[in-house]
Amino acid sequence: MNETPRVFAEIDLDAVRGNVRALRAMAPRAELMAVVKADAYGHGAVPCARAAQEAGASWLGTATPDEALALRAAGIDGRIMCWLWTPGGPWREAVEADIDVSVSGMWALEEVQEAARAAGRPARVHLKADTGLGRNGCQPADWAQLVQAAVAAQAEGTVKVTGLWSHFACADEPGHPSIQLQLAAFRDMLAYAEKEGVDPEVRHIANSPATLTLPDSHFDLVRTGLAVYGVSPAPELGTPDQLGLRPAMTLKATVALVKTVPAGHGVSYGHHYTTATETALALIPAGYADGIPRHASGRAPVLVGGQVRTAAGRVAMDQFVVDLGAGEHGVRAGDEAVLFGPGEHGEPTAEDWAQAADTIAYEIVTRIGGRVPRVYRNG
Repeated sequence: MNETPRVFAEIDLDAVRGNVRALRAMAPRAELMAVVKADAYGHGAVPCARAAQEAGASWLGTATPDEALALRAAGIDGRIMCWLWTPGGPWREAVEADIDVSVSGMWALEEVQEAARAAGRPARVHLKADTGLGRNGCQPADWAQLVQAAVAAQAEGTVKVTGLWSHFACADEPGHPSIQLQLAAFRDMLAYAEKEGVDPEVRHIANSPATLTLPDSHFDLVRTGLAVYGVSPAPELGTPDQLGLRPAMTLKATVALVKTVPAGHGVSYGHHYTTATETALALIPAGYADGIPRHASGRAPVLVGGQVRTAAGRVAMDQFVVDLGAGEHGVRAGDEAVLFGPGEHGEPTAEDWAQAADTIAYEIVTRIGGRVPRVYRNG
């Protein structure tokens, strides 16, 4: 007897490949980095990394060194960059695995030099400039010191400066004044580094929104994250279809129970929803332990029985309820419920869920948890 899955995420790797090809066409003079941090935004880092490389991504990007090292352990070759380091991180392991690392300050440069000496080979380093985002990266006032120290380290043979980079704060808000200010600051910081003798392989600042809307920001490499998985980085930029992208993830669940309850019956914790008439309720066996946002309680859309229904009452840890209404609904235990997908068959999208939960689509796909199996199509 085949087990019916409680909930699972179906990942279409052909969609990943198609999105990478579409993004490459939008930045034809630049190389493309497919960002696979956070388990490829919830889609599965290793399968998506391979699919992206098959479609022409020449770089892979991760936030943490552990994510980058896991790709190497899975047998993935090619250029990999990681950028979120803390003191005492696995610098030597990264150097030995030929992973490009980001350096934003003197402490990091000193630690990666020590690791390179221990490994007996130079570290591949990208110097990050803070051009206005205010997170990681070196401030303009400290840029000269970092660049000069990196040039000296390169002369010593402990590092090779392979990249100069930065990150936008508001590229998902077309026309925001910070965009051109950051581009100008980046060009100034590039010019200084190159004057001091840095000859990087790649210069990069464009994320997914900038790849889609700011050709002047493409430089030598674009870093595409959410767009690789076919989700629009911001509603203001357009729907996936308008952007030439296709969502890769479809989240499905199996209806666990259908029952009729009388009028005035409370539903789920706190009884924030009470039935208006005698009605049928369907139990969807997925909850916030699976990554279903509790903030979407009472608003989240679900396609079940050929109709989009709304979550009734609170989303619980493992389950939530939809009201099927009075009369014949055609829904039975064992039927499929689609929480979100590409939207091509009337199902809700990740953006629909984001609006229901007052968040962004990035969070909707990324938060789908580890106890939700990923099923890969077109692998």
